[in-house]
Amino acid sequence: MQRIVGQVRKAVDDYRMIEDGDRVAVGISGGKDSLVLAAALAKLARYYPKRFEVVGLTLDMGFGADYSEVRRFCEEYGIEYHIKETRIKEIVFDERKESNPCSLCSKMRRGALNDFAKEHGCKRVALGHHNDDVLDTFMLSLLYEGRVHTFSPVTEMTRSGIWQIRPLIYVRECEVKSIVRDHDIPVVKSLCPADGATKRADMKEIIHDLDMRTGKGLRRRLFHAVTQLEDWKLE
Repeated sequence: MQRIVGQVRKAVDDYRMIEDGDRVAVGISGGKDSLVLAAALAKLARYYPKRFEVVGLTLDMGFGADYSEVRRFCEEYGIEYHIKETRIKEIVFDERKESNPCSLCSKMRRGALNDFAKEHGCKRVALGHHNDDVLDTFMLSLLYEGRVHTFSPVTEMTRSGIWQIRPLIYVRECEVKSIVRDHDIPVVKSLCPADGATKRADMKEIIHDLDMRTGKGLRRRLFHAVTQLEDWKLE
């Protein structure tokens, strides 16, 4: 865990993600990434020069998931935790019956999470996107949109006044999985019917295959290309 805390601190320092006195909301879906992020930020908050608090926020999508173990996990790490029920599942799957639900679901979750964060005095929302997500999104944009793009380490949501931060950008997904296994972190299984059946899952396979065929090092080179994008350049 200490290695991941170090990588999170580097990302926070490099991109000035947190200011003194911040209440940082972590969008906890119950998945491995958001839980590891919450734990790492809670550990970092104990000694980071800039004082900040970690607040765990879960949007109950309506799939019937049990978050009792997540609540226990947050208590163990000293994380303030709140759950809010939503109608996202009902709207996306039952009413609109979206054939491609991920886009609408993502927009609704983002808006609901930003509002939830403001309700609890948080202007920073930490999302659990790790290094593999950076590269997957980069390839998705390149192959399906014809543009060189991925999400930024820090994004100002001007309409809501929220800053989205992504402290796991230097952390590989395999490292997250290792922490979950070694620390017995209580991951909540996703009950979404679209889970795993996405173009993003295809990108993971493509990058893995290319990495193996080119003698490895592809991920490092792709990430270097990402850091040259305007929103990623360090000042």
